[in-house]
Amino acid sequence: MENNIQFVPLKPELYSTYIEIGTKAYNQHYKHLWPKGDTTTYIKNSFTKEVLLNEEKDEDTVLYLIKLYSEHVGILKITLQKQLQDYNKADALYLDKIYILNEFSGKGIGSKSLKFVEQIATDHSKKAIFLESMQKGLALPFYLSHSFTIVANTQVPFNNVIEEEKPMYLLRKDI
Repeated sequence: MENNIQFVPLKPELYSTYIEIGTKAYNQHYKHLWPKGDTTTYIKNSFTKEVLLNEEKDEDTVLYLIKLYSEHVGILKITLQKQLQDYNKADALYLDKIYILNEFSGKGIGSKSLKFVEQIATDHSKKAIFLESMQKGLALPFYLSHSFTIVANTQVPFNNVIEEEKPMYLLRKDI
């Protein structure tokens, strides 16, 4: 199955698909963070045509749709240059979003996605990949099992997230 996973660079004609998949996957995994499950704040800041048009202008942002066979099953957002901790922006890659639809979890897509991101980091001569993960939930053990280590405490940056759900970790994997 791993050989049937593709990473499709986002183009304007795929914006609606990216928005649909990203919104659905986010809501499947993170509704519990928001009062009454209202994820509107996050969706407006992540999954609108205006947001994608702005991200397209940023040379350091790359967006992908993840396909399994012919079906779109997830999204990736990567920031190619970002200063984090002791790493200058030329040395660090930030994996901003990796969302996979629930019905496709456990099929190796996440692992293949991390390998893909690691290859991008290697191709850009990065020294480390960073990402953030909720302190609670299934994502953290997944990242730790893929050689990421916890390097700092952070939190969800939106004020209206439920307070006890805000804690996150910054994780790093050295390349």
